[in-house]
Amino acid sequence: MSRDPHRLRATFDRAAASYQDARPDYPAELYTDLLEITEVRPPAHLLEVGCGPGKATLPLARTGFRITAVELGEALSAQARLRLAAYDGVSVVTSSFEDWEPPTGLRFALVYAATAWKWVDPRIRYAKAAALLDPGGHLAVWNAEHAMPADFDPFFTEIQRVYEEIGEGHDGPWPGPTPEDRPNPLVAEFESSGHFTVTGTKLYVWASRYTADEYLALLDTFSGHIAMEPAKREHLYGEIRRLLAARPDGRLTRHWSAALTIGRRVR
Repeated sequence: MSRDPHRLRATFDRAAASYQDARPDYPAELYTDLLEITEVRPPAHLLEVGCGPGKATLPLARTGFRITAVELGEALSAQARLRLAAYDGVSVVTSSFEDWEPPTGLRFALVYAATAWKWVDPRIRYAKAAALLDPGGHLAVWNAEHAMPADFDPFFTEIQRVYEEIGEGHDGPWPGPTPEDRPNPLVAEFESSGHFTVTGTKLYVWASRYTADEYLALLDTFSGHIAMEPAKREHLYGEIRRLLAARPDGRLTRHWSAALTIGRRVR
């Protein structure tokens, strides 16, 4: 399977119709902390990088913010416009963040990216975000990632053997570090960019229960599974169904983590 980030980031558009329902919502506390740390208040103008179908746009739109949301995928942009149509202060632009040029003089109080920042060219992202912010404005980044706490569901060790069998095994030792032990590389990235100083970080961990159908719908929104060779994916999904069918309730528990990192523009 290709690991080319430029190619993989375009795969999400193929999951546009199912992404919103299949992916988990971010914790409500995350948005509360985001606004508390940045002190941004409606009707400030926000810029979202990689909005997808509006997963992290809707909660802030409901609060009364004006939002310009930039999304690479045409189908994802269409889904976002549909879901955000009731909010006059929200606009969705179909473009990569790297290529997008805002109207002259437009600046934002907050630039944020939810499970999208890693897909933006690292040579460009921090400088461009800083250039689009008001003096003292903030950049906020968070990702929803598979978390492996000490009590993680043993299903994932069982299915990991299948990933290894098809040549799609986990990078590094198994299992990975617990959410609390996992380093947050964004702190160093923010500081080393020369454009931001970190003003707050916070970790959120939660769990979701999935049937086989629900879990496969989730996997179908992940770039690696979308790009996987069909024969490999068919075998993997068959094994997932087999393992869950052997359980009394037919469900698994997947833990999630999100590390919120916030920086204030310094230049």
